[in-house]
Amino acid sequence: MDKILEGLNPEQRRAVETLSGPMLILAGAGSGKTKTLTHRVANLIAHRVEPWRILAVTFTNKAAREMKDRTLRLLETLQTGKVQLPYMGTFHGIALHILRMDGEAVGLNKNFIIYDADDRRLLLKNIIKTNGFELSKSQYRDVGDDISGAKNQNISADEYLAQATTAYEQKVAQIYRIYEQERRQNGALDFDDLLLYWLRLLDVEEVREKYRRLFKHILIDEYQDTNKIQYQIVRKLVNDERNICVVGDDWQSIYAWRGADYQNILNFEHDFKGATVIKLEQNYRSTKPILDAANKVIKENINRTDKTIWTESLNATPVEVVRVYNQFEEAEFVAQTIAREVAKGASYGEFAILYRMNMQSLPFEKLFTQKQIPYKLVGGQRFYDRAEVKDVIAYLNLLVAPQDKVSFMRAVNVPTRGVGERSLEKYFAGEQLSGKAGQGMHEFLELLADLRTKIATSSPKEIAGELVERLHYLDYLKTGKDERADARVANVKAFVEEAGEYDNLEDFLGSLALFASSDESVGMSAVTLMTMHAAKGLEWDEVFVVGLNEGTFPSKRVVMSGNESDLEEERRLLYVAMTRARHKLYITSHEKTKGFDGSVQRTEESRFLRPLRQDDDLDDLGTQDFEQTWTPQPVKCSEIDDSMSSDEVQICYDDDYSASSDDEIFADWA
Repeated sequence: MDKILEGLNPEQRRAVETLSGPMLILAGAGSGKTKTLTHRVANLIAHRVEPWRILAVTFTNKAAREMKDRTLRLLETLQTGKVQLPYMGTFHGIALHILRMDGEAVGLNKNFIIYDADDRRLLLKNIIKTNGFELSKSQYRDVGDDISGAKNQNISADEYLAQATTAYEQKVAQIYRIYEQERRQNGALDFDDLLLYWLRLLDVEEVREKYRRLFKHILIDEYQDTNKIQYQIVRKLVNDERNICVVGDDWQSIYAWRGADYQNILNFEHDFKGATVIKLEQNYRSTKPILDAANKVIKENINRTDKTIWTESLNATPVEVVRVYNQFEEAEFVAQTIAREVAKGASYGEFAILYRMNMQSLPFEKLFTQKQIPYKLVGGQRFYDRAEVKDVIAYLNLLVAPQDKVSFMRAVNVPTRGVGERSLEKYFAGEQLSGKAGQGMHEFLELLADLRTKIATSSPKEIAGELVERLHYLDYLKTGKDERADARVANVKAFVEEAGEYDNLEDFLGSLALFASSDESVGMSAVTLMTMHAAKGLEWDEVFVVGLNEGTFPSKRVVMSGNESDLEEERRLLYVAMTRARHKLYITSHEKTKGFDGSVQRTEESRFLRPLRQDDDLDDLGTQDFEQTWTPQPVKCSEIDDSMSSDEVQICYDDDYSASSDDEIFADWA
């Protein structure tokens, strides 16, 4: 027993020792919740609760493996003998296990197969093609996500059709109905079905009572991330003894967009009257300045539980809240800071750069490549690997290399021209195309031929811009219901603007090829670049949270909606990002943003930083402006010579620049 309680603080110990009745453990960031959970399971087993009568659920395979491994290692020290934990895992994994045993009660064959994302995509593709559904490219991509979203809300195809308000939603409902028919005929379940059928199984009284008797104790990790169906499953499994323990932190609820409902954790005490509430508030990860700053931010939220995260790590470097001139100086500041710390002995792997949207990675990707700073991009594609960027590159490749068959096949039907696989086979076989395919191919070749005549007299930016305009490509990306359309449009605009840095198309395309094939430092110590969402559950010694500007974070969509609930979720996301840092935290914003059309826009600092900008907080938080420590001196671009290092010349301006104008002086990327 002493080994189970060893190393636990008083609140962790209370959570481990209280074994009966409902319990809510509010576990702040870095407060040792996994340790608390594993020690609690070990204590239950030490008190003669059979391991197979414990249901312990979390959300990711990684978290489930860690929980099981740590529990088994702890039990080994107690010499409990060999222990099996068959019901410790993810929601989906446990659902699969139970459906294999009892799924026949809801009409499932025990030998049902599981469709992964690729299997589902192929089936939907075949349904759309066979039944002649006409969808735009963005709609085609979204159908699977929309069906998945409906399933996670327990909405059937018929119910989806009844709620449909647009022609697109009516098509989704029809595709959804056919998909369900064919999936059942094929004896398959997709991942969403695993939870749906588990819930349906629990509606069968005999089965429900079986599992209510079986599970004497239920533990749910990350309870703030449960969705409607998961919540209903848990409620149906709790028996009259009410031995349910949930662990979570509403301050870190950041997945509403995929169905998570943080109200589930806020309502726990209402759902289970008399529940024991334990707050894990001692943080073992971050220093006091980091936690003070994070607490100031999150306490601006109204809908939250009340707790104060603290640490015994008192002596530490202050948080730096840094405001720079533009996003290129932002990347330069980060690069210089990392280089300085590495020179002192730090490893590149100790640093992470966190941003709100994947598109924000470009300045860092490019500068790090130029300065040979190893990095790895996590949770998203590199800028030049994104589909919409590769589409435009394919067209440009064809302008300089008409024989490029790979680029030809990618570009010919983007936007849709009715040139399908069979039409391409005929074309490459030298056959004449007719009808819609023939007209589409003619227009495609005519466009390429016309733009090819302009290569010698037009800049890469002019060619790329005209290409995008004549294709109506931005409108094409916006067509249909695509929440990512704005980001894709922004990526294309950024790409066109990027072309402006080169004198000819061949050099531009050559640089892209080199950049795309550059070493991503696989297996090396490297700086991590990722979105804040992807960073949840991770930690680094030093973290840069970048792009804290109105319209970026909080996002423009949230600002325009005026929805306070969405705004609070964005603030929770910032809290998560800030608490990823162990020893040092930097938060950056910029005064001006170079628009994707080359224009310059003034930007306001994010409202989320206002609590950190109060006068009495400045000394504690180390708030400062970048120009106080690093002020690049602009020079005429024509005066730059090879003797100047990249550190000496960071920005330059054209010879006709007027100091009184409001034009931006940008970082020189040459």
